[in-house]
Amino acid sequence: MRISLDYYRILGLPIQATAQQLQTAHQDRSQQLPRREYSQVAIASRKQLLDRAYAVLSDPQQRQVYDASLLEAKSTVNSQTAYAQVGENPTTADLLADPQTPSIEIPEDQLVGSLLLLLELGEYELVLKLGRPHLEAGKVSPQITQSQQTQLATADIVLTIALACLELGREQWQQGTYQTAAQSLETGQTLLLSEGLFPIVRGEITADLYKLRPYRILELLAQPEEKVTSRRQGLQMLRDMLQERGGIDGTGDDGSGLGIDDFLRFVQQLRGYLNSKEQQTLFESESLRPSAVATYLAVYALLARGFANHQPALITRAKRMLMRLGSRQDVHLEQAVCALLLGQTEEASRALELSQEYEPLAFIREHSQNAPDLLPGLCLYSEHWLQDEVFPHFRDLREFRRSLKDYFADEQVQAYLEALPQQMSNANEWTVVQQAASSGARHPDLASNLHQTLETQEEIANAALEDSTQIRSSGGTATLAPTSETDLKTSDRPSRETRRPSRASSERMQGLVDSRLPVRTMGESAGDREREHRPQSPKQKQKRSKLGLVAAISIGAVLLFLGMRSLVTEQSTQPILEGEQPQVRLDRPPLEIPDANSEPLGATGPLTTEMARLAINNWLAAKREAFGPNYQIEQLEKILVDPILTAKRRQAEAARRDNWYGQYEHNQISVDLVEMSQVNADLAFVEATVSEEADFYENNLFDPASSFSNDNIRVRYELIRSNNQWRIQDIVVLN
Repeated sequence: MRISLDYYRILGLPIQATAQQLQTAHQDRSQQLPRREYSQVAIASRKQLLDRAYAVLSDPQQRQVYDASLLEAKSTVNSQTAYAQVGENPTTADLLADPQTPSIEIPEDQLVGSLLLLLELGEYELVLKLGRPHLEAGKVSPQITQSQQTQLATADIVLTIALACLELGREQWQQGTYQTAAQSLETGQTLLLSEGLFPIVRGEITADLYKLRPYRILELLAQPEEKVTSRRQGLQMLRDMLQERGGIDGTGDDGSGLGIDDFLRFVQQLRGYLNSKEQQTLFESESLRPSAVATYLAVYALLARGFANHQPALITRAKRMLMRLGSRQDVHLEQAVCALLLGQTEEASRALELSQEYEPLAFIREHSQNAPDLLPGLCLYSEHWLQDEVFPHFRDLREFRRSLKDYFADEQVQAYLEALPQQMSNANEWTVVQQAASSGARHPDLASNLHQTLETQEEIANAALEDSTQIRSSGGTATLAPTSETDLKTSDRPSRETRRPSRASSERMQGLVDSRLPVRTMGESAGDREREHRPQSPKQKQKRSKLGLVAAISIGAVLLFLGMRSLVTEQSTQPILEGEQPQVRLDRPPLEIPDANSEPLGATGPLTTEMARLAINNWLAAKREAFGPNYQIEQLEKILVDPILTAKRRQAEAARRDNWYGQYEHNQISVDLVEMSQVNADLAFVEATVSEEADFYENNLFDPASSFSNDNIRVRYELIRSNNQWRIQDIVVLN
């Protein structure tokens, strides 16, 4: 058979080589042995070709004849190639050889040696071209019994082809063609697996495939969105990596060699290749591990889609997810933006009071000068932040333009905000009393003077627009640590070059990972957004007392006016439970489950522990019915009284209207304290620990982002006796 080799290439010399160079090259090449996996058959075949080349070229007469034939062969091959290009079909056996190089005739038993030499010369594609047909021919005629020497030679050919695939893949990797490199590596891996040979080489190929995976993901996700199959493959590979690592901020080994920080940079880089829907789906799913970083990135995606597509329901989901982070990270600024986009002006102002981020607050304060509150600056900040810091991370929103005026002028947005339940300030069962919020100054009714305030701010806003044309995204860090009181005061007059706040998500991600949030803590936080207070729909979370029509606010050329009634909201957080937790028995129910149709608990004397437990059981049973798929709202009247009754009834009616429901399970109740009022014998207070889990459904589709499991919360119930029956009139989380 003829292969694309010549004697000079076998020795690694040019045609002008001297006799001394020939001798030295022959000695060196003979002493250099291939990988230890090769058999003596391959080594001997290689040595025979080296000796043959040296024998011909070291003899002056033979070399002269060979040089002449070599030049003639080159001329012949070039002619054949030219004819082939115009449609002629060469008939010589030389076509097995590369038409651009000279070739030699070898016996078939020296094929393994020649392939090994081609591998050493870097002719990886030629090794595949010559070697694979030989293996396929052997499979076509399995009835032929091979000698031991032939079997060894076949194994050597398999090894040579696999190594050629490995080296070719690495070469293509360096050239930046990552998918092509992966195909070459997978070809070698598949061959070795099918033959059951050389596990060490197979391990090398597998390791390269793992290290190549991040590059492949980026290349696949960078494809146009019309390339659905390729992009879907990239997303699946990304999910595989995340699963192996245990999440974005996990410590598992995915074989890529990327540490936590490197992987965070990788995630930050690939976000630019994902659209907003893809990011929302991916990071919402990852947030359930739980993952602080994924939660924050999911908030970004929900905010981006909610604002860009005028879908405030997504803003509500983002707001719920921020509650998971609130106990460990300063995300009050994001909460303020969410509240603003939901028309919750008073809550937005309270969130700003709690924020400790220097640059954004300085920007907001400056652009709220001469205003009774910070709302004008927050409006301008929110629009800039969403446009300049959030949208650029999504391939479908990078060039997208959206204003607050457009958002609030949308009729669907107005209808959604108007449909939000008007709840009393203490209507949320799991509302946590936050000392920081309750002790701070409360804003007056912002909506009542908002229009007048913003009209007087029009000149300031116009100037702000002029300033914004000079602003550049600095990519600065987001301050997570508390800022001193003195520093906050100096923020009143920052220089114009530093007024544009930056909320670089990579910095926020790093901060979340650096906090090293324990898995248990994040697991408990994952239920904070709903716990027992989800009877509030995926579209309804915060408590509000009033809401009116949303129109337009004037911020420079952007006019936005919120004509609404004051909104009062409370946020939920959940502490970490310490100490030994109650154990659930399998041989009997952990708590008595009362009949949903049972009458309220009767009582004539002081409230006992058992009576308190039954009262809480009655409430939880009514809750399961009222907020379940059948919406038996009338069950609430059997255990609740106002003010909590009105609030819960409104929540359940809103759930039915918005077509969502929950399937609750209450696994444990521990009554920790029963205390009678000192001034009213018909009033009692109960502190209890409740273990709850729930699966939520919206439009009959499972909502994993809202669902939670085994959340333990300490709750304070206020019970009142009416007509010798104990009923619940208020429910508050204690810590």
